[in-house]
Amino acid sequence: MLPCIRWLRLIFLSLSSVFWSRAENCPSNCLCPDPHTVDCSGRGLTRLPDEIPLDVRRLLLADNWIPRIPSDFLVLYSDLVYLDLRNNSLSQIEPGTLSTSSRLVFLDLGSNNLTEIPKGTFGESRSLIKLRLGNNPYLSMVSEDAFCGLTSLRELELERNALSTLKVGALSQLPSLRLVRLEGNPWVCNCNFANLFTWLLENSHKLPNGVEGMECSLPMDGRQVSLTQLSKDSFRECQATLTLTDLLIIIFSGISVSVVAIMTSFFLASTVHCFQRWSKGTKGDEEESEE
Repeated sequence: MLPCIRWLRLIFLSLSSVFWSRAENCPSNCLCPDPHTVDCSGRGLTRLPDEIPLDVRRLLLADNWIPRIPSDFLVLYSDLVYLDLRNNSLSQIEPGTLSTSSRLVFLDLGSNNLTEIPKGTFGESRSLIKLRLGNNPYLSMVSEDAFCGLTSLRELELERNALSTLKVGALSQLPSLRLVRLEGNPWVCNCNFANLFTWLLENSHKLPNGVEGMECSLPMDGRQVSLTQLSKDSFRECQATLTLTDLLIIIFSGISVSVVAIMTSFFLASTVHCFQRWSKGTKGDEEESEE
């Protein structure tokens, strides 16, 4: 009987030490349901918690008031694979902040106050599979190179933001993309939207409901129309529209041709003038020799 009691006591002490060490390493006012998870959701935090275990893998920070992430915050958390920051007060993500998260698989930045996603925001997080950026009511600009390097990204959520246009390159450079959500944005059916519209038609299988759940406003009267009512012919006039780059190239080419023409004319005129002077000098020498 005594050996059994001693064995049970040993087990109890071992379990107690495990739970005690877990509670001891857990940030105050947060929960740590397992050794690699820190749950600080809905705690009214106005900044990131202190003393997060270095071996954390799942960090839950949703439903707080966190306004920013220090650019060096993730440097120490090399094992982090799941980061939930939805429904906070983030207005920007400093470039390079997430570039050190080489193992990050899931990132949720939805329902914040982000205004733009510039180039270099995510570095080259090649392990990232799911990225949530939806429900940011002030997000109106996504750089064409914002997702450069995210070669494993399969799911991208950009729904219900303030996007009126989006460069196709931002999506076409994602080789593993399987699902993209773009509905609920104030798209404008102008020439800037033409290329994106073509991409949407060709990749409708990557949209949850195809193009049926998407609308855009007509540039003339602002009337909302479903993308199902449009076709490539709707943007036929845009094919003949010159961009600012095209106009600059044409102007520069015209200036270059003009400069070359002027220099050529000057060279020919100088050559003719010299030839005429040389001819007169030759005749004068001949006349002097005859005398």
